[in-house]
Amino acid sequence: MKLIGIIGAMEVEVASLKEMMTDVTIRTKASMEFNHGYLNGKEVVVVRSGIGKVNAGICTQILVDDYGVDCVINTGIAGSLRNEINIGDIVISTDAVQHDMDVRVFGYPLGEIPQLGTLSFPADERMASLARSVCEKVNTEVKVFSGRIVSGDQFICDKEVKDKLVENYPPLCTEMEGAAIGQAAYLNEIPFVILRAISDKADNSAEMDYPTFEKKAAEHCAKLVEEFIVEL
Repeated sequence: MKLIGIIGAMEVEVASLKEMMTDVTIRTKASMEFNHGYLNGKEVVVVRSGIGKVNAGICTQILVDDYGVDCVINTGIAGSLRNEINIGDIVISTDAVQHDMDVRVFGYPLGEIPQLGTLSFPADERMASLARSVCEKVNTEVKVFSGRIVSGDQFICDKEVKDKLVENYPPLCTEMEGAAIGQAAYLNEIPFVILRAISDKADNSAEMDYPTFEKKAAEHCAKLVEEFIVEL
């Protein structure tokens, strides 16, 4: 890969990556700060997109149009949707779905965006496989899972909502940006992968867990990205 785009929704998800970069040029567009430089010898653009699907989609398109990135990595934190996936563990996407897209009245499956011809956005198999093998080496204290990630413009902290997501899709974790990044990558025909560390269990305990574990989970994911890009 020649130029790697790295997107995190929040500053805590990209701060350590930006600190390690060299030869950095900073440019602001759409109220987002794009940090173009080198990380572990690889040319990268690291950016905090802001929270939510619209921010994430705009950010990805700027990376494509203005920088010509060859691939996109989404790093950050997420809520677990499986009992066996615990706080601190890492989830690597196989595909991503927007769980708040619902046009079933027109005959589309729940989660499918009309006229795109796909329910989910598949992650690049090589990137996902490589990320898993790297993670198993650098984050030995946590478990690594591969599977579907769902995204929507809501913070999931209710067991009933969580159970519905599991029933309808069924994913490993939920967050608020990855599937929008996947959609933009899909439309632009560039490879992508979502890497998420678990910060909470996406149930009634989420409001308590999230502030406590947010920073540590984000650091786990950033550590993975730092080593992962060397192998790309």
